Parts: sequence; structure tokens; C-alpha cells
Amino acid sequence: MPALQHQLQSTIDEFVATGAETGLQVAVYRHGALVVDAVAGIADTTTGRRVTPETPFFSFSAGKTMTSLIAHLLVGTGAVGYDTPVVDLWPEFGAHGKESATLRHVLTHTTGVPAMPRDIGPADLTDWPRTCTAIAAAEPLWRPGTATGYHSFTFGFLVGEIARRATGKPMRQLLHEWIAAPLSLDGDLYFGVPRTDLPRLARLEDAAPYPVAPPDSDAVLAPWEMQPTAAMGNSHDILQADIPSVGTFTARGIAAANAALLDGRLIGAHQLAEVTAAAFEGTDQVFGNPARLALGYPLGRLGTRPDESPTAFGWVGGGGSYVYADTVTGLSFAMTKTRLTPHFDTAQRLADLTEAAINPSGRPPICGNRRWVGD
Repeated sequence: MPALQHQLQSTIDEFVATGAETGLQVAVYRHGALVVDAVAGIADTTTGRRVTPETPFFSFSAGKTMTSLIAHLLVGTGAVGYDTPVVDLWPEFGAHGKESATLRHVLTHTTGVPAMPRDIGPADLTDWPRTCTAIAAAEPLWRPGTATGYHSFTFGFLVGEIARRATGKPMRQLLHEWIAAPLSLDGDLYFGVPRTDLPRLARLEDAAPYPVAPPDSDAVLAPWEMQPTAAMGNSHDILQADIPSVGTFTARGIAAANAALLDGRLIGAHQLAEVTAAAFEGTDQVFGNPARLALGYPLGRLGTRPDESPTAFGWVGGGGSYVYADTVTGLSFAMTKTRLTPHFDTAQRLADLTEAAINPSGRPPICGNRRWVGD
């Protein structure tokens, strides 16, 4: 799709030229083929190094895309099922009434432990045993499976400890062995960046301070769990640690991984249908918004209601990155950037342009002999 490549390249060039952004990547796959691979701007303003398609970006929660992929591949091995109780693999997690929690609950953010225990801070995220022990001992805010609330940093440790106990391997190794190596994406996807690769990374920058809310004793998440900062995303300790609630990747690499998910190279069609169906709907207990979740992903495209784009699924990353795919259009989209903004305007404009090129009528796509609409 040369016209879409040109349009998105021109748009990100404009973002950089006007100063709205500093460095960006955008990649789009359609039915397994790379149709857009565009970059613009500076990867590191301290050196002037420019962004290339091979520049990895720390992209906060957009990395949960890789975490969810590993969970589905784990189920595919037969070592665990979506309804397997977490305590079957991790007995300590059953403390304080969490013994009914399953992998399905973890993937739908319904386990009831959305926040890190208050004695865990950003520096503790690099200590896997300490963090997992604290999560296992936490008292849930609701009975598992009865409500949903965004599990900002706990999500990756929950999936990761289940996977580690089932396989004996950390998430960084599973990401390499199950996704990066088979898809020839070495150097594109990381949980824990090797020290030798740190010089390749983009350097993040804060666009402006996030709005500071007055102290709220009822807030579920600590401020550091909600407000991404360049200091965290540039920290070598954080970047090198296995923290699968966040991740480092290239737009081309993560879009390629989702393309492989869609076209059957990673999981079968039956499992894909189960993974991307609505699995839980309710009000998010952390942010108060309506939530419709598949297994491991929010449903709906950025800027639309879930019922307007019911076959789209993916993750935004704090600061403005965005990754999503669509089972009907065969589209896999990813956008990374250096400047952390408290909005997703850039991602939405690029996604909207992509959707307009794929589906110019603007009507919901047809699946089989019926139109997909909200249930």
C-alpha cells in the first residue's frame, strides 16, 4: 500500500517538523505483509542519533502485548489452561481468599490485586522474588472474577510467575524462544535489554509534567504506577530487568508479532477466536471507565467505543505509544515514540489514517455473513 506508506511518513515528518514529536516509528502489517515501515526524527537528542526501523523504544504498557502473547503460547503447550487456578502452580498466591483466581482472571484484570503492595516501589521491580512474594501476600480488593480494574504493574508479574513456575524459565527467555527467534525478530522485542544493546535504544523525554492531582487516600494505584516518566524509561536498571508489565520493542517487531498471531503462525484459529472474544465487561474499578476485555487485551480501537470496533484488540502505553490488531481486517499496527505525552493524539491520528485506508467506507467490517456489532 504505497499510498498509505507515503501518507503516514508525511504525517510523522510533519509531527517532527512542528515540534509536536521528537522521534517516532510506525509499522503496519496487513494479512501478514509489511505495508508501512516509517520513521522520523531523533532517537537521542543528547547525541543527535536518528531513529531507524531497528531502534528499540521502551514503550511502557504497550509491552503487555508481548506478555499476553506468552500467556496464550503457554496455554498452547498444555501446561496450563485459561481456567487453571493460579494456586495450582503458585500456592502462595492463595492468601487472603485469592485461591479461586485463575489465569483467565489474570488476563481480564479481575484478580483483585491491581496495585502493587505499598512496600513495593519502582526500584523493587528489578527484584523478581521480592515483588512476587509481596503480590502473593496481598489482600484482594474484590473477590477474583467479580470485577475488573487495570492491573498496571502487577499484571506482568502475575503472568510471568505463572509462566516461570510452569516452564522453569523467566519471561525474557520465553519471549526470545517462543516469539522473537521463531519470527526472526531478535533485537526487536525485549523484556530486559542486554547491556550491549542499551546504546541502540531511543532515549525518552518528558513532553510536559503530567497533571498533578491532589493527594487521594482512596486512589488504588500509586502515582508512579499511573504516571510514566522518562527517568523510569531511561533507567538502565529498569531497562535491563525482566518487568513484563512494560516492554522495549521496535514498532516493526511488535506489529510483526501480532501479524503472526492473526495469521496462525503462533496459535490456531480456534484459540485465536477464544482469545479475542469478549471475556469480561464492567466498570473499571481503578479508573471508573466502562471496560470490555478479551483474554489479555482491551477490546476496541483507540478513540472508538468497543462496540464500534469489536474485532480490534491491543494496548496503549503510557506516554502515547499504541499497538493493536484486528481479526477481521487482518491489520496489525504499532507506533512508538520518544516524547511522553499525557494524551494519545499522535497515535489516534495515525491509526485513524490507517483505518481510513483499509476501510474507506467507515462501516463496521463484515465477518462471515453477519456484521460485527456490539452484543
